[in-house]
Amino acid sequence: MTDKGFSDKLKGSVNKIKGEAKDQIGNAIDNTSLQAKGKLDKLKGKAQEKIGELKERTHDKNK
Repeated sequence: MTDKGFSDKLKGSVNKIKGEAKDQIGNAIDNTSLQAKGKLDKLKGKAQEKIGELKERTHDKNK
């Protein structure tokens, strides 16, 4: 049985949360490298969530 995009959406959410934490910590300690890594993780998370949504829509259309 397939997860129909759920795992991608879950991974995306985790990456967004992790990215936000890195971004905020980097901002607090004035570490631009850590902030940049956080922003990258957030973008990666958004992309993963979109992929999961696309998989769900594709699965729903094929029912």
